[in-house]
Amino acid sequence: MAEGGSPGSRPYWLSAPGLVLFATLLGVPLFTTLMLSFYSFDYATGGIQTDFTPANYLEIFQDSYFHLIFGRTFGVALLVTLICALIGAPEAYILARMRNPWKSLFLLVILGPLLISVIVRTLGWALLLGSKGAISEGLQMLGIISDPISLMFTTTGMVIALVHVLVPFMVLSVWASLQKLDLQTEDAALTLGASRFTVLRRVVLPQIMPGILSGSLIVFALTASAFATPSIIGGRRLKVVATTAYDEYLSTLNWPLGAAIAVVLLVANVIAITSYNRMVERRYAKIFE
Repeated sequence: MAEGGSPGSRPYWLSAPGLVLFATLLGVPLFTTLMLSFYSFDYATGGIQTDFTPANYLEIFQDSYFHLIFGRTFGVALLVTLICALIGAPEAYILARMRNPWKSLFLLVILGPLLISVIVRTLGWALLLGSKGAISEGLQMLGIISDPISLMFTTTGMVIALVHVLVPFMVLSVWASLQKLDLQTEDAALTLGASRFTVLRRVVLPQIMPGILSGSLIVFALTASAFATPSIIGGRRLKVVATTAYDEYLSTLNWPLGAAIAVVLLVANVIAITSYNRMVERRYAKIFE
């Protein structure tokens, strides 16, 4: 063995400092949160008790209030993911077919929102979605509605704002798949008499599907754990898991319950993403066998 270890082990030694730093910065807070979630909280004294109990998790799984919160969170996440896929995939395809300088210009327009703070973007939507906002006044001018309408503190408003925040991630994922797309396959299909729609459905879509699926994972995970946008647009009428955990920490000061909610959200997210990833891998494994 050469000095400093075998050549095969050198990559591990070189990456060890970064791995240790990452594990410390991520693992220690997660472990602390997990331990805190097993403590109890005494409302009479307003303090955290040192006893070790699963009572917080039992409350989450047995209370219908938390069932509603988690159901709303993952329902919104699924809806936002579906809309982002329906918007982002065609958007990325059209963008890939553009010529410069239009391609660079529109790519900047699509990715521009990522350069702005999510809070600033959400506050902008709060102005648009209010009863005196541009959307309400525009619908009145068109004669679609007669009275002002507010989409603030509604599921519709929350979904609109989240789609605007997260659709660039879907576009980027599909864009990456489109870079590997062979244009000659489309030309060959057209030469053989296939229609444009058939080419999109039978040739293009299967090749960009990995990008759509990976983008869906990203959008779903980010939506399920989103805090700023649901907090501003949904408010206290439409709580999601992240805002509920925040309220438990800072409003009722019940840190153990807030920690338990955060842990359950993390575990649910990991299970959903892992299951989805395995399902996709099995599907593509059967295709390429």
